[in-house]
Amino acid sequence: MHIPLDAVGGVAGDMFIAALLDAFPEHRQGMLESIHAVTPPKDVTLSIEAHRDHALTGLRFDVSDGAAAGAGKHHHTTFREIRQRLDFAPLAESVYAKAIDIFTLLARAESRVHGQAEQDVSFHELGAWDSIADIVGAAHLIAQSDASWSVSPLPLGRGGIQSAHGYLPVPAPATVELLQGFECFDDGVEGERVTPTGAAILKHVDARQTRDRRPRTLARSGTGFGRKVFPGLSNILRVLVFEERAGTISADRIAEILFEVDDQTPEDLAIGLDNLRRHPAVKDVLQMAAFGKKGRLTAHIRVLADPLSLQDVIETCLSETSTIGLRFQVLDRSVLPRRQGRIDAAGRSIDVKISERAEGNTVKAEADDLANVVGGRSARDKIRRAAEDSANEKDTLG
Repeated sequence: MHIPLDAVGGVAGDMFIAALLDAFPEHRQGMLESIHAVTPPKDVTLSIEAHRDHALTGLRFDVSDGAAAGAGKHHHTTFREIRQRLDFAPLAESVYAKAIDIFTLLARAESRVHGQAEQDVSFHELGAWDSIADIVGAAHLIAQSDASWSVSPLPLGRGGIQSAHGYLPVPAPATVELLQGFECFDDGVEGERVTPTGAAILKHVDARQTRDRRPRTLARSGTGFGRKVFPGLSNILRVLVFEERAGTISADRIAEILFEVDDQTPEDLAIGLDNLRRHPAVKDVLQMAAFGKKGRLTAHIRVLADPLSLQDVIETCLSETSTIGLRFQVLDRSVLPRRQGRIDAAGRSIDVKISERAEGNTVKAEADDLANVVGGRSARDKIRRAAEDSANEKDTLG
């Protein structure tokens, strides 16, 4: 599945949620349960309502905080407090991980702007319950979609906004940090068009801005309205949901990290690389022998990882090995659709990986499930073939 985001009016957390719920109404109840799992105060209410302007119809997602509105004050909540709140919430693991990552991206941007440690960054507008709801709700919908993402060029907006930090130019400083690398334009419309939360969501989903001309099937669409009103312009975020055809090669991105080690014992390097492989964002670690400077035998290391966790993986590389420097880049790659399954064969339960190809699916048994087979290579081959044949037959029959 691929979801392009059409930022007609801009991108904000509430617009993202409204657009996705318009396209996927079946996720409404689950998303509300995820938000309520963080236990909002009793005076906070959530609403998802049909909305229309002079030209279009869609949904609008609103969070009303009676106490905050009556007080007329900003909430001051540190990233440390928000993280603790999420740590104790009974959220699904995938939702928790995505919510934490979006908040971490925001905290990192705010820390650069204000010169504070990430954990001590005090979110003002972001500390309020409406933005906590936006981020947890967005994390739930992203986890449910299991999609790749792209986004249209982003409108910059004009003017300024009043914030807890005082009067700030548009785009806000934290938004500018998060949007580095994105294609933007000025359409002459005043006001904030991309919020810090919206920018962090785009960064989290690694929304690409490449023109993909492959034929695909348009399955759904959705329109999410923002709260602001712009003259002569619908303040919407539109989503189009495309289904990939079976066997279609899809595009995503992968981070590649390269470095050499020539002053760490082989035993200790092996331990360090095994620890690196256990990192949840690491896809693969490859070690090759090479000759380095002064004719020294060196280990050339290549790590493939999720681009969203690139900095954390880099820190793990520097912690687990003796290298004092490395190179990295984020690459486009093409991958076949694949899925995991479990099959019973020859009296064993074995994990299999099914890859979808235009000429027919291929199945491969996971080697770890064959490691303790007694009888040597021939016995392992017999069980592997039985598992793969069984999985192939089951997949063909549906």
